[in-house]
Amino acid sequence: MEAKDRKPKIAADILWETMLSATDELLVVVNKEGHIEALSSAYAEFLNVDQKKVVGLHVRDVIENTRMDVVIQTGVAELGEFQSIKGRKMIASRIPIVKDGKIIGAFGRVLFRNTEDLRTLYEKMNAMERELNSYKKAYGKINAARYNINDIVGNCTVMLGLKEAAKKVAKTNSSVLILGESGTGKELFAHSIHQASPRKNAPFITVNCGTLPEDLIESELFGYEGGSFTGAKREGKQGLFQAAEGGTIFLDEIGDLPLSMQVKLLRVLQEKEVQRIGSNVREPVNVRVLAATNRDLYEMVREGKFRPDLYYRLNVVTLYIPALRERREDIPLLAKSLVEKFAKREGVAVEGITKAAMDCLTSYDWRGNVREMENALERAINFVGKDRWIQVEHLPVSITGAHPGAYQKGGDLKEIVAEAERQAIVDTLLQCRNSKSTAAKKLGISRTTLYEKMLKYGIT
Repeated sequence: MEAKDRKPKIAADILWETMLSATDELLVVVNKEGHIEALSSAYAEFLNVDQKKVVGLHVRDVIENTRMDVVIQTGVAELGEFQSIKGRKMIASRIPIVKDGKIIGAFGRVLFRNTEDLRTLYEKMNAMERELNSYKKAYGKINAARYNINDIVGNCTVMLGLKEAAKKVAKTNSSVLILGESGTGKELFAHSIHQASPRKNAPFITVNCGTLPEDLIESELFGYEGGSFTGAKREGKQGLFQAAEGGTIFLDEIGDLPLSMQVKLLRVLQEKEVQRIGSNVREPVNVRVLAATNRDLYEMVREGKFRPDLYYRLNVVTLYIPALRERREDIPLLAKSLVEKFAKREGVAVEGITKAAMDCLTSYDWRGNVREMENALERAINFVGKDRWIQVEHLPVSITGAHPGAYQKGGDLKEIVAEAERQAIVDTLLQCRNSKSTAAKKLGISRTTLYEKMLKYGIT
């Protein structure tokens, strides 16, 4: 039987009356003359009128400040308009009822009985949005790249070429192997490649393969099913590869990855799938892999310490980051940038580095590369005097090759001893991460004495 042949089982007037009685919304219907045809029981209760007795009355005689009759005349709907009833500001909508092109009445509905209700709803929505944004920011701080190409300091030919190469490689999905000595900035390039890639809005997860315990590497990288081993969480755990879905995973110190894990990593790179511990199901992953090491992987392959198939799978594109001693022309620019960063962070006024001090920096071999320079210059700004310049004596002896302090200036024994004491206190505080109690104990003096000497030498 077609729909047009069906007879309505409930009379329209009965259905309409039931709806008006059951709903808790404030509804009103008027005819083309503005007389009330129907009023919901909730609206009648709010107005303190008899629902049945007001039918037939003009809407202006029943509802304060109504504009239902205006809507009938203009034929223009009024949506979300303010209306004051009994001293309460309400929000209402009024819609003309049209049949065969002619206005035959109007329908009115109160959306909020009090603007305070709207304000409360607005505040709840704002609170929810702020909470969501805080979670996004927290997640972003943990799983986001912090640096881009512009953060890589260096204008020598090699560094300019590397930065251009990083930009080009970033546009692809190929694996990248970043090589270089410790402290050269390999992680900085990994961050930059992700930031310049189409994946930049997806997670960027860093894994240090050298610090993960061997028996936990697999569960950390690929995850596990609940109860798959002693100590496992009941609900299981997602691996870092799945956490990086759609983004990039950076495997730092890849040369320290055990052989047993290398074959499993190779499978992920080849099949684009991961299998959690305790699971029989392989799950697809869309992750770009960047890897870095300061070890000679080619030599490790020859010695049987690194799988050749994994080496070639990772070594699609190779970036070799030169040691600082191989790009000495960048040292002044890098030193200036680091001093500005540390001075701003510590709130110390520093004008710059003297020529003699800069000569020491540029002639030094920097076996620890940029990381070693960071430590040296962070230490130096703690010694800066009233002239606000980093002097030779402010640098570690290992860099200057001479005893620093008042001795170089030809000072008397008292000055030499004072400067040596000052440097000893600063060095100890740096080693103890500014813990006064630990530093005092290490120096063999009381905490009170340490504070007195810090005040005497102007150490902050």
